[in-house]
Amino acid sequence: MKTIQMVVSGKVQHVGFRACTKRIALSLGVCGAVKNLPDGTVEITASGDQAILDKFIAMIHACPRVVIREVEVKALPPRAFSDFCILREISQ
Repeated sequence: MKTIQMVVSGKVQHVGFRACTKRIALSLGVCGAVKNLPDGTVEITASGDQAILDKFIAMIHACPRVVIREVEVKALPPRAFSDFCILREISQ
């Protein structure tokens, strides 16, 4: 089991990206969370097998109305999540 943190930049807020990310995660069995950040980026924390996480990263690019400019990925210590959730939007 691996855990990663992604920071996604581009046109990713107010376009349904968090909901799309959750649908993809649930379809693949990825657990974690997604939230908007004050700087206009979206942070995703995801746990799963490496092959599934690679597929998850590739699939988020297909979310409708989203324009992804960059995805920064870094490894985190393994973390157990019970599901995948959308966290409350961060105040700007």
